[in-house]
Amino acid sequence: MITLPDSFRVLRPHPNVLAFYDGRVAGRRLYSPEPNWIDDGAYELGIASYAIVSGDQALVYDTHISLAHARAVREALAAEGATKLTIVLSHWHDDHIAGNEVFADCDILSNRLTAEILAEKREHIESMSPPIKPLVLPTKTFDGETTLSVGDLEVELKQFEIHSSDETLMLFDGLLFAGDALEDTCTYVSEPERLAAHLVDLARLKTSKFDRILPNHGAPEIIEAGGYNAGLIDATESYVRALMSLTSDDPRATLSLKAFIADDLAAGRAVYFGPYETVHRNNVKQVLALAS
Repeated sequence: MITLPDSFRVLRPHPNVLAFYDGRVAGRRLYSPEPNWIDDGAYELGIASYAIVSGDQALVYDTHISLAHARAVREALAAEGATKLTIVLSHWHDDHIAGNEVFADCDILSNRLTAEILAEKREHIESMSPPIKPLVLPTKTFDGETTLSVGDLEVELKQFEIHSSDETLMLFDGLLFAGDALEDTCTYVSEPERLAAHLVDLARLKTSKFDRILPNHGAPEIIEAGGYNAGLIDATESYVRALMSLTSDDPRATLSLKAFIADDLAAGRAVYFGPYETVHRNNVKQVLALAS
């Protein structure tokens, strides 16, 4: 059982947007001293879910990392006067769908591929450490793109293949809600065999119109200040290209993340956060294993 920690906070990056942020607390674990997906991923790196609010309606983008977090999201929205909720899932990964049960009385929307993957992996997801059980599946799906109304506001949903094959991103009032397609300090490689396809969709993403980026994993102070600029896409592209070019005898394969992305850090396109060193080492390991 996870109780809501005092590190959970509500940020306001935009007049109609709430960000529900937790994590990035050095040395703190929420679930167990043993390896698990919350402590060794989402909480250590920091994670936000989001809501777009208009009157008594809200669109919730991802249901957070536990039932306690999801309940806190719902309570915060009720305090804002929003009681009619629609849920949008960015993709199928556990730290984005763990709170679904708290919203079981709401429409839960995903792209069709996300729904299919969740149904296929349901037994695995319900037996993880910690388990997400019962896993509440999406109730509605879309293909490619769709538009939703939230009160008198309009939100675009678009499907991309970046980070995972089933990523759903949102566009609203100059904001790009990026799920895990973009994160700071570096992307988390979950599908190394699909990196070339991810580059194609990163280029496609650049054709969308937005001013600021709100990723699910990023620095809370940047999210609170309104988000990242498009340089985060450039940093992600350059990082993926560099990973794809690695060979086992390449001296870059042994570099720290800080050295590997030194140019992007110097240019301000990425912000260094130490726990991403572990992410980077795993990314390099996956890419080299695929190439061997």
